[in-house]
Amino acid sequence: MHATLPLLKDTDFPAIRRGRLTTLQVNLGYRCNQSCLHCHVNAGPNRKEMMTAETIDTVVDFLQAGGIETLDLTGGAPELNPHFRDLVARARALGVHVMDRCNLTVLNEPGQEDLADFLAAHDVEVIASLPCYLEENVDGQRGQGVYHGSIEGLKKLNARGYGQADGSLVLDLVYNPTGPFLPPAQAALEADYKRELAARFGIAFNRLFTLTNLPIQRFGSTLVSKGQFDDYMQLLRGAYRAENLDAVMCRSLLSVDWQGYVYDCDFNQMLGLPLAVEGKARPKLADLLGRDLEGNPIVIADHCYGCTAGQGSSCGGALS
Repeated sequence: MHATLPLLKDTDFPAIRRGRLTTLQVNLGYRCNQSCLHCHVNAGPNRKEMMTAETIDTVVDFLQAGGIETLDLTGGAPELNPHFRDLVARARALGVHVMDRCNLTVLNEPGQEDLADFLAAHDVEVIASLPCYLEENVDGQRGQGVYHGSIEGLKKLNARGYGQADGSLVLDLVYNPTGPFLPPAQAALEADYKRELAARFGIAFNRLFTLTNLPIQRFGSTLVSKGQFDDYMQLLRGAYRAENLDAVMCRSLLSVDWQGYVYDCDFNQMLGLPLAVEGKARPKLADLLGRDLEGNPIVIADHCYGCTAGQGSSCGGALS
């Protein structure tokens, strides 16, 4: 897709400020074994951007400084970064909770045969993308054969104890709409997923997160090419709910890109909208050591309506 996206920076979205920082979300690189239509990162097998060991050392320094409760690892497929396991082990040694945003099929990739064992051994929470419990919808959004690969990945995680109601290993699934519409009610869809995956494959998981597709990067370009961009933005604006502002993820999360630059959220990262820090036009994580960000203004644009539309959307699913 090469459609030109409209500029989103000028906006009437309400001004908001950061609260206490509890989550560090780190993008380990854009390389992925999939090329999903909804991907706001434009990740794929041919992407070369990968976080270096030196930048990962800075991430660990930031964790050691204290205050961060959760390290949220994303990509691309974060597991394809050669330093992924080192970072996980070092973060867990510091007592930081680690979440791995896993596309499931990476568990079947050459060289990743022991990945499920590694994640279980380090008590890593797995947040797994599965946009539907139906094969046709998954393969249509993520590529031919992805559904069966995802099911195999889920079975591997279940076999290690993930997703069991009486277990400690957490397995959450993520739903993204397959088109320009808002996600359905999260609780009802979670019940559907649990019923269907259990009946079809004997698969269990803990929670389902519903995420709204943001009109940026690959998904935004698809909307433009189909003449649907303006209608989708109107949908997001029309569904705005002010009560979701208190729970948006940018209040407590800091996003770090593969080079170590910092942003209020993953979506701002993809749009090149850096964290607003006095004296730094484009701050890096190392610049924030010892700095309190509470009360800092959050950089906003029209795509922010996607996080506040309807039931709301964050990396942890619906807000209300």
